[in-house]
Amino acid sequence: MAQKENRKRLLTGDRPSGPLHLGHYVGSLENRIKFQDQYDCYFIIADHEYLTDHIDNTEDFAKNVESLVLDYLSVGIDPEKCKIFIESQVPQIAELNLIFSMMVKMSRVQRNPTVKDELQSRGIEGASFGFVGWPIIQAADILSMRGEIVPVGEDQIPHIEQTREIARTFNSKFKEIFKEPEAIMGKVARLPGLDGKKMSKSLNNAIFLSDDAQTVENKINKAITDPSRIHANDPGHPEVCNIFSYYQAFAPELVADVERECRSGARSCSVCKKQMAEILNKFLDPIREKRKEAENNKDLIKEILNAGNKAAIAEAQTTLDLVKEAMKIDYKKLLD
Repeated sequence: MAQKENRKRLLTGDRPSGPLHLGHYVGSLENRIKFQDQYDCYFIIADHEYLTDHIDNTEDFAKNVESLVLDYLSVGIDPEKCKIFIESQVPQIAELNLIFSMMVKMSRVQRNPTVKDELQSRGIEGASFGFVGWPIIQAADILSMRGEIVPVGEDQIPHIEQTREIARTFNSKFKEIFKEPEAIMGKVARLPGLDGKKMSKSLNNAIFLSDDAQTVENKINKAITDPSRIHANDPGHPEVCNIFSYYQAFAPELVADVERECRSGARSCSVCKKQMAEILNKFLDPIREKRKEAENNKDLIKEILNAGNKAAIAEAQTTLDLVKEAMKIDYKKLLD
């Protein structure tokens, strides 16, 4: 299958862990909308990756996949411009993962800093082989589509380097099939959760793209702002205020005035929260409307995923055929 208008191939995606939130929008989705017109885009729903640490909790996978596609559509990701597919529905990826895993020494996987940090920060003992091999699964995702561009956060850079190493190793050992994918970083800083920590569903500190207006208002009202402000007219410190980060992301034209008024004590935290709730609801209104339209089209998600899976299978099979031919394990003479 020819790449669209000879554009570079881009692959990125999400694990089906639940609804997407404003942090996902600022950190990734906003860029993906632009990427649709710049690259040949494949967006993967990485359910096999999610299995690495959720093998005992699979009952919500289907619901989460549906929610993820609805979130994509609601923000403006266009299935006419990109392919959306499910990792597990492209079996060639699993076969490439097996082949690639034979090319990576255990010591190399174990020293991946992101894997080490995850094991330590989450207190995981006796990690599964799949969890430790997560970067190789990701490499199979990327290289199965022969991806050249991979948008990532800073913590994913080691995974992309692992993918580049696998591509180099294969090209050197067998035949030059793969281009070494290039990681591109988002320009927007990470949006904090309402408590100042990383925005996360599990921490109950996120505003979801699917939240209704009242929920957004309630969440913003409970957000932690500047703990040093006791009275409404006390001078504030925007640099430590979570809500100020939201102004930077969603209302940059107001940042200078908000900062000046906050530091002088002329703007109270309650005023800031009320205004931000209004700004976010205005931002989310068209997203909610698009989501509702998609929800009312019962066959839409099925059509999108079937088309995306079919396109991804074709690309991955082409890649697998090239890989097996280069390795002399296609057995054509033996089986034809």
